[in-house]
Amino acid sequence: MLSAYSPAQLLALWEQGVRRHPIDRALLLGTWARPDMPPSRLPDLPLGTLNRALLRFRESCFGSHINACADCEYCGTRLELVLDTGQLLADTHDNDTLTEFEIAGMRFRIPCSRDLAAIVMEQDISTAALKLLQQCCLSDSAETGMDLASLFTKVEGAMETFDPAADISLSLACEECGHHSSMNVDIGALLWNEIDIHARTLLADVHRLARAYGWTEPEILALSPQRRAAYLDMVDA
Repeated sequence: MLSAYSPAQLLALWEQGVRRHPIDRALLLGTWARPDMPPSRLPDLPLGTLNRALLRFRESCFGSHINACADCEYCGTRLELVLDTGQLLADTHDNDTLTEFEIAGMRFRIPCSRDLAAIVMEQDISTAALKLLQQCCLSDSAETGMDLASLFTKVEGAMETFDPAADISLSLACEECGHHSSMNVDIGALLWNEIDIHARTLLADVHRLARAYGWTEPEILALSPQRRAAYLDMVDA
């Protein structure tokens, strides 16, 4: 769809992001989703606020319905999903300021993209989770004498309360085996996958029309989608 953006803009966005790390790619998409905000502020946004912005951007580009799929973790059956951006955004809220909260006399803040970047090389999930907790702790645990690991469950619950869109998950039920599971929705990866598909399709169209008619990329991209499709039909005839 991408009616709000020209084919040339889409390809420019794709070219900028295709070789980036997923965290950096999500921030790149964030510059398009939040043009009102200086790019330097995006890495410090609460993860949920960035996710909400990306979902709204996705809606403006492709509409509210999202076709997705997941494999059943028990029997491997491919599950076809139809999601709705309105449902994914329900019961969440924006918060452009990193919210601080207190647990057992210690202060914490909710995570941002910088925190994810700090733990991206950790291979062990438990180690990464504890490091994230340390990243978001604003108090000196040595002074308070508290063991951060013992507060993990409470802090995690508070983070989910303050920033519910940071970790969007879905409940799944396999029609084949009846197994119930949950799936985390990576908004940045989901949106980038759709942009990547559209961009590569567009590049293939440019390639075919350039070979057939000798037109340049700007000339082909300047065609309306309807005229481009008509020429492609004639090339295939």
